[in-house]
Amino acid sequence: MTPSLSRRHFALALPSALLAAGCAAPHQGTGRPGDPVVLTLLSHYASGELKKALQGPVDEWNALHDRVKVRTKAVEFTDLLTTFMVRQAAGQGTDILHPYCLWNGQLVRAGVLRPAPPEHAEEIGCAYGAAAVGSSSVGGRVYGYPTEMQTYALYYNKRLLRAAGLDGPPRTWPELEEAAYRTARQDRYGNTLVQGFGLSTFDDSTTVGQTLALLNAAGGRFVSADGRSTAIDSPAGRAVFDLERRLVDRGASAPGVNVYQAFASGQVAMVISAGWWTTNLKALMGTAYREVGVAPVPLPEADGRCATLSTGFMLGVNTASEHPREAWEFLRWLNADKVRGTTRMSALQASVGSLTGRADDMRRLLGTGGDPNLHPFLDALAYAVPEPNVPGAQQAKSLLRKNIEALWTGQQTVDEALRSTRRQVDQEVSRSW
Repeated sequence: MTPSLSRRHFALALPSALLAAGCAAPHQGTGRPGDPVVLTLLSHYASGELKKALQGPVDEWNALHDRVKVRTKAVEFTDLLTTFMVRQAAGQGTDILHPYCLWNGQLVRAGVLRPAPPEHAEEIGCAYGAAAVGSSSVGGRVYGYPTEMQTYALYYNKRLLRAAGLDGPPRTWPELEEAAYRTARQDRYGNTLVQGFGLSTFDDSTTVGQTLALLNAAGGRFVSADGRSTAIDSPAGRAVFDLERRLVDRGASAPGVNVYQAFASGQVAMVISAGWWTTNLKALMGTAYREVGVAPVPLPEADGRCATLSTGFMLGVNTASEHPREAWEFLRWLNADKVRGTTRMSALQASVGSLTGRADDMRRLLGTGGDPNLHPFLDALAYAVPEPNVPGAQQAKSLLRKNIEALWTGQQTVDEALRSTRRQVDQEVSRSW
């Protein structure tokens, strides 16, 4: 999210500033009897519409509560994990954390996240979809309230498909390939004018995200159920790598192209990405956005069972917090209490074109005139597979991306990419326990 909603990659580098303060609570607290408890909340909602969207309910809480106040702090997403870890090591951890769920296993192993109390875990388990609960859990224990949830689906350009004589988006991989080859165009020198299917090495969302969405659609998994090895070297993983390699070899995909810019410019017919992109596309494309459609991720065969990838964030409580009861009280108010039929967090996410894992909330909010392109992402909440969040998940994802890019650019064959991924990821996740 933005900060940029398109920012879904992580660079392990020390943040330029360990802390950027948001709006301060009315009272800092002096420790004297009667002073309010001041909770700090650290997130990546550092600027723009996201900062404003979060600050709204925080200001509401502070106006309504004299005993407990909340103060927001924020850093850019690329600094968030490092900031959590550095502040914790320095004894400066904030009360409430807003991590990317991919990091939860690492944060739990490092002793940063506190398990949700039983009554909160029960509320989360009952009110949220399985993917959201899975993202906010580690080893079967719930660690926080899911906030932003992203599912993956197929974006397509209606105009480009019509021009190729296609009536609608593909539903199967054979249809996807046919549509990709029919819509792809090169100039007489072989330069790509239009990608039929947008494979791109630009960031995790377009490299790893759509590969895992296709893998899940094929019934495969990236990491084994016990979290100690990779499961991508499988018939499903081979089928995905074969598909992507064919698309590149036959000129339907050009991985060096920035797919975010190219799709908005009408130079990509289809691409798999997450729901956050709709907001960016509307801003970039203006009236041309009417040619954008969204459909479920195509399946290998017509009679397959729908599946895709989901990623997400959650709000949890720091083990170092001196006021965990008050922190959980605030999180329940923000994420569970209903105002005009929906939670404050669901309204917050809908206001920036995103979703939560509370499908009932999102149906109510989207049913009042929201973007119809968000509905396929909402439907996918029922069958999405959460991104694995074992202790070594971030490094495993980085290793997978490296091997996918080597496959797409011809540096590795399918066999080599599968073997290399298995060897490297197995080593990483096994030593992270």
